[in-house]
Amino acid sequence: MHTRSTTLPGGTRTLGDVEVTRFGYGAMQLAGPWVMGPPADPAGARAVLRAAVDMGITHIDTSDAYGPRITNELIREALHPYPDDLLVATKVGATRDAEGGWPPARRPDDLRRAVHENLESLGRDVLDLVNLRLGDAEGPRAESIAEPFGALVDLQQKGLIRHLGLSNATSQQVDEARLIAPVVCVQNMYNLAHRHDDALVDRLADEGIAYVPFFPLGGFSPLQSTVLSSVAARLAATPIAVALAWLLHRSPTILLIPGTSSVTHLRENAEGAGMSIPPDLLAELDAIGGDGLGG
Repeated sequence: MHTRSTTLPGGTRTLGDVEVTRFGYGAMQLAGPWVMGPPADPAGARAVLRAAVDMGITHIDTSDAYGPRITNELIREALHPYPDDLLVATKVGATRDAEGGWPPARRPDDLRRAVHENLESLGRDVLDLVNLRLGDAEGPRAESIAEPFGALVDLQQKGLIRHLGLSNATSQQVDEARLIAPVVCVQNMYNLAHRHDDALVDRLADEGIAYVPFFPLGGFSPLQSTVLSSVAARLAATPIAVALAWLLHRSPTILLIPGTSSVTHLRENAEGAGMSIPPDLLAELDAIGGDGLGG
């Protein structure tokens, strides 16, 4: 039996009415290439999940579309029965096609089916947190979300969902959703070089709503920045560590969900995210943003 750690970078933050570690784990990379099919090493994938929990991580992010079903089933196999303090967040609003695409699936019937599929594949009676995926692979889209979000609120009122969030959302869609029901988090693409959400990050911090950046390290195209590399060299750290640490410095309501299929990398990410960055180097990193090229 492993003893769970209690020290992770960034401490904890309230997500709805639940206290979670700011350093969490994203399960997307546990599926096969391009998030399709099973991993080459299922036992290794389960080992990563158990290591995350043993480290003290209490926030795991997944979706039944990953695989599809693969990451949810791995999570159930590795962690069920779940620790009382573990929050498993999932995402609905897109499905998968034979080519590996992510076509939208946001009609009420689609969402009801997705929630029940997540309940089944995770082995849960209630989903801790469901994020509604909006827009498309190119990013957020300006459109009303009243119907799909309302469908999830109906499932919440029936006791199948505890908390609701948004993914790939605009600031206006956050406003629209909050007129319908509480939103505990927004999960958008954001990292050191891709800073289009700066204003939303600051706004949500003021309002006490969690911001969960996906692709915190650049996603399928890792961050490339001469400034980042220079700062990392001066800190005697890796660019990955600096990029994660910068996110925790960026806003007190940011929650990290970096993904990896390696226990070693999981531990390295956690250690790196806990580094302290001096104000002068933070200023250099803050200046990257802009066109996303990062110097």
